[in-house]
Amino acid sequence: MTRTDVLIIGSGIAALSTAYQLARFNINVTVVTKGGKKDSNSALAQGGISVALSREDNWRLHYKDTLMAGCYLNDEKAVERLVSLAPHTLLDFMGAGMNFDRNKKGDLLFGREAAHSLNRVIHAGGDATGLKAMEQLIINTDNNDNITFKLHEPVLDLIVKDGRCYGALTRDSKGSLHTYYAGSTVIASGGIGGLYPATTNDKTITGDSIALAYRAGCRLKNLEFVQFHPTMLTIDGHAYGLVSEAVRGAGALLINDKGERIMDGVHPMKELAPRDVVAREVYAHHLKGEQIYLDISAISDFKEKFPTVSGICEDHGVDLSNNLIPVAPGAHFHMGGIQATSEGVTNIKDLYAVGEAACTGVHGANRLASNSLLEGLVFGRLTADHILANPQSIKEAEYTMSGAVAENLPCKKEIRRKMMEFVGIVRHRGEIDKVIKWFDSFMPKGESDFVSLDYNKTDNEQAEIYNMLTTGKLIAEAAARRKDSIGAHCITD
Repeated sequence: MTRTDVLIIGSGIAALSTAYQLARFNINVTVVTKGGKKDSNSALAQGGISVALSREDNWRLHYKDTLMAGCYLNDEKAVERLVSLAPHTLLDFMGAGMNFDRNKKGDLLFGREAAHSLNRVIHAGGDATGLKAMEQLIINTDNNDNITFKLHEPVLDLIVKDGRCYGALTRDSKGSLHTYYAGSTVIASGGIGGLYPATTNDKTITGDSIALAYRAGCRLKNLEFVQFHPTMLTIDGHAYGLVSEAVRGAGALLINDKGERIMDGVHPMKELAPRDVVAREVYAHHLKGEQIYLDISAISDFKEKFPTVSGICEDHGVDLSNNLIPVAPGAHFHMGGIQATSEGVTNIKDLYAVGEAACTGVHGANRLASNSLLEGLVFGRLTADHILANPQSIKEAEYTMSGAVAENLPCKKEIRRKMMEFVGIVRHRGEIDKVIKWFDSFMPKGESDFVSLDYNKTDNEQAEIYNMLTTGKLIAEAAARRKDSIGAHCITD
């Protein structure tokens, strides 16, 4: 048993941003994560951070672009807080050691990405922004004695009684169960990319946050909105990594195997249209049997500008001298999640959610490019501020395991195939109920649809598959409820 002021689940930019801000004020923080310190979507993020810091820009333009990309389904107050606080937050991050790419004069370099009306995306290490940001946050948190990391220790369940969260149950890599009691608990464990066959996400990201929160009684929101990135390096049907949107921002074109531009006549912004538009168009050409490429011939010094992408391509036999990178869409970002305010507050007392695990409404139906790392930094700070302003004493509550055992579970590959078929880039009205029934057939029955398991009889692999089934069913149910297409939810007859 461990007692801590604040328990943070996850180790990405939202988790460490929250931890760093809390620890500065002598709050004892325990960070529990499923993998290692860099096993997160944040560390894999090639895109940059969008922020209105250039002379031509202001937060109101950033606000407008965010709403437009989100199909105006956004929470406007949350968007205003995100974009208006962004400049100050990023300047503070730079003051804490973070270095972004600059020109010879020392001025920040601003790039362009999809659905932005002007250049406002800053990068670090070219296309290694997420990794550089995580490395800086790890340095900052490692240097603080108030923060303790517990690695390779997945959370199995939250401890909730009478509408209050008391902490969480985990299991370490040796198979031992651990109980953590905390004054406040923060879910910052990322999205749901691992529910799909091809994804830009880290291998640890399998929708655990949604399943944990649902079993605890959290309200969920907008689960049907799953963003697919249009361009993953894809060879013979196998996806090998993300090809950053900044590549298109720098002038790359999407063409088919006949050399024809596929975005001509589809959207006024062509290759820089919102991600859902581009992903559906690339996917439609793949369904017709065409191979789609990024033509990078217009980009000079490609390897220097995009070292991460170049490395992925070279590792998998793509000759960049041909100026063609084979691509296909992959699951990327979840706009839905645990319903929370900008300060991370959920409907469960002393339980917070931040980052991709949360749904504040800031992204609406489709996230604007490079607003995700920004969200982790800004809302991580706001979440920490709320916890500091509302300190809670550490209390204990008995955790009682259910007697349910997950048996005869499907393999992960089958779950992913079903998700792509029924709740992928395009969903078909009347078909989604089939996958809901399929998910339901594997669920242990109890007083509610989703029960906690007997973790003495369930290993971590089984628990992860159970979480995937739980979250998959919840996404499918949300998709079935939304009858009209909007943003990343495309439904047809």
